[in-house]
Amino acid sequence: MAQQNYVIDQMISAKAIAARIEDLASEIEQSFQGTDKLIVVGLLRGSFVFIADLVREIDLPIEVDFLEASSYGDGMESTREVRIMKDLRGKIEGRDVLLVEDIVDTGHTLRFVTGLLKSRKPRKLETIALLDKPTRREVDVKASYTGFEIPDEFVVGYGIDYAQRNRNLPYIGKVRFTDQA
Repeated sequence: MAQQNYVIDQMISAKAIAARIEDLASEIEQSFQGTDKLIVVGLLRGSFVFIADLVREIDLPIEVDFLEASSYGDGMESTREVRIMKDLRGKIEGRDVLLVEDIVDTGHTLRFVTGLLKSRKPRKLETIALLDKPTRREVDVKASYTGFEIPDEFVVGYGIDYAQRNRNLPYIGKVRFTDQA
């Protein structure tokens, strides 16, 4: 399949992302105040930049683990079939857990993964998403914390990719496809 030509228009600046992460970290600190250790679970791959910046701002004892779930492959549309590609290394039973997602779109991945984690009996489970597209929601799910609500646009940057490209952009950008070959 040939890669389409596209340009990227900045939607959310690196500075705006950094400022919002500071605010979110303060809210998370209050919610998990008194925890002996917060297990921050990043959903790979899109959340890795967000989780790195977020944990540096949270002033609590933290353990980081990762889970990889996929419902996109290399395409732009969710398949709605969520598969676990990499599971947690540690146990979360009786622990405080914050699940970190890059973007909530249809909601299928967040619903599936939170259900999976709840079945492992954490003491407390909250979720955070850098981006939320509520107009695309197909299932009733909402993150405990949201960085930015965005319109129904295909976005890249700050860890989020299109066919494994553009994760390294320091901002969130909207992908606009061009007609040129």
